[in-house]
Amino acid sequence: MEVNSEQISRLVEEVVKRVKSELDNKDKAVQLSGFSSSDGIFSSLDDAIRHAEKSQEFLLSLGFEKRKEIISSMRKYAIENAEYLAEFAHRETGLGRVKDKVAKNLLAAKKTPGCEDLESKTYTGDDGLTLVEMAPYGVIGSITPTTNPSSTIINNSISMVAAGNAVVFNPHPSAKGVSNETVRILNRAIRAAGGPETLLCSISEPTLETSKALMKHPKIKMLVVTGGGEVVKAAMASGKKVIAAGPGNPPVIVDETANIKNAAKHIVDGASFDNCVLCIAEKEVFAVSKIVDELKEEMKKNGAYEINSRQADELVKVLFKDTNREHPVTNKKFVGKDARLILEQIGIHVGPEIRLVITEVDENHPFVYTEMLMPVLPIVRVRDVDEAIEKAVRAENGCRHTAIMHSENVVNMTKAARALNTTIFVKNAPSYAGLGFGGEGFTTLTIAGPTGEGLTSARSFTRQRRCVLKDSFRII
Repeated sequence: MEVNSEQISRLVEEVVKRVKSELDNKDKAVQLSGFSSSDGIFSSLDDAIRHAEKSQEFLLSLGFEKRKEIISSMRKYAIENAEYLAEFAHRETGLGRVKDKVAKNLLAAKKTPGCEDLESKTYTGDDGLTLVEMAPYGVIGSITPTTNPSSTIINNSISMVAAGNAVVFNPHPSAKGVSNETVRILNRAIRAAGGPETLLCSISEPTLETSKALMKHPKIKMLVVTGGGEVVKAAMASGKKVIAAGPGNPPVIVDETANIKNAAKHIVDGASFDNCVLCIAEKEVFAVSKIVDELKEEMKKNGAYEINSRQADELVKVLFKDTNREHPVTNKKFVGKDARLILEQIGIHVGPEIRLVITEVDENHPFVYTEMLMPVLPIVRVRDVDEAIEKAVRAENGCRHTAIMHSENVVNMTKAARALNTTIFVKNAPSYAGLGFGGEGFTTLTIAGPTGEGLTSARSFTRQRRCVLKDSFRII
């Protein structure tokens, strides 16, 4: 069969068109919203998990010392980009305060435990030698929130990689941009230290469906969930190993022995930090009657603005969509918003120095028993410390998350700590001291109350492996 030049030209043109089309389709598949697969961002969950699995195998082949170098590089890149990611998060989600988000990013970068958290143990005796090591799970599926997007990913990534794992993130859709940018930056840090290219992976367009698929995927060996009650329940029903950080409604108790001046400042600082989106933040106060007035006056000196009962009723109509039920529905429009903006909704205009709205209410007010994640703090007047503890336990609602107390009476503090039985109990400090911010101890943004791990660290993302040598290995 003879082929003339015109037919050859048409054939070449058709081939070029076909190749160009295939390349365009490939580019669209791996490059969405400015990210590509080399950043660890994938349109396909299966592709993300496949790349994470290969990267985790490579990580383990590098050895423990190289892993330490990788963690150091991740910290460095996270610190250098702390302000950028804070501004990104604020711009995308509209929640909180940039300065406070910078502080959270730096805290996660600097105080999240790394490889030093993994301790091997040995047992020797007449029957030989036993070695117990902390081994990785493999590929972890992590579902992250809109409230603390970059700081949670920094924290989870350092802990999980230090433990030898790869991670596939399913960010909250409202924070997918900053979440995926954080993954991209940390992957750059890992590659710069000679680590795998896509040890951290994420979904370019996360949805409820991708979240469910992640939970069910057979290659995902562990789920780490930071979010509301519904997503925690879904994860725990997956049949996999789950570490779940659920909601909280942290009460504050102030008794008559407290240093009121200090207590007032600490409460305002904690409840207004990042506009109260942290789950550990002060959400309601139970104060002994004789010191309530003094406490409120001192709080007003530190950036609080008090509203009366009528104004509080007006604010309820703004901050809740439905209060005619056991669990009122908050208006998400005001979650994490500035106190100034919230007060403007009821015709009150204040300056930038106002960081927190306070109001005296009774114990049955929706402000008290609802975790609003807003800089609005109800204060309940009580007879004595025993009544304060009783009502604080009721308001905390069995979350066993966080509680705070201001007192100089050790007996009272011990009594409250035992009754509340929370994962974190902060005494005479802002709530965030419980995360190591101005308090001793390491940092985590995943506080696993529902599943019992408490403050998670690298060892939380490992499983114990025991190796037994029967022959004697002793030299004495």
